[in-house]
Amino acid sequence: MNFLASKAQLRASFARWSLFTVPLIVLLGFLAGQLGGPDTLWFQSLTKPSIFPPPAAFGIVWTILYVMIGFSVALVASAWGAHGRGLAIIGFAIHFVGNLSWTFVFFGMQNMTAGLGVLVYTTLTLLVVIVLFARVRRSAALLLIPYLAWVGFASVLNWQFMVENPDGGANAGEAGAVERVEF
Repeated sequence: MNFLASKAQLRASFARWSLFTVPLIVLLGFLAGQLGGPDTLWFQSLTKPSIFPPPAAFGIVWTILYVMIGFSVALVASAWGAHGRGLAIIGFAIHFVGNLSWTFVFFGMQNMTAGLGVLVYTTLTLLVVIVLFARVRRSAALLLIPYLAWVGFASVLNWQFMVENPDGGANAGEAGAVERVEF
């Protein structure tokens, strides 16, 4: 048998990649969250769907998911020489742009419809990433399943916000509570 690396070397490579990817993914998620948030007057004035969880849940869930995503990316990145490794990493990067942009689109631009479009993009590209990751390391793909479930829930929640607020929150403008950003 020919081995390119010992198990100890593979573990060390995974550990090094994890020390890079986990903080990077968490940091990017945090920075994206600074582009808009639920404390705006616009969001506060929206009718919340019955499935809207307590606001504290979002920070907890996203932190856990970003750590899992970071480990998933580290598993793929540390698979030196694996067929499809580069394509999987590029696919993830393309996908993650959608993930990071949703907060700005939904909260910053106050556009629920475009936010749902971003979530559809995020879901579809995440499915592709899961397939690409599975070809490199099955465990990396499995780590993304809770993320897929949460993005699915976020899509339903975004849709419910649109149903509950068919005017897009425009009535908040009558009370002077809208902060709209347009480009």
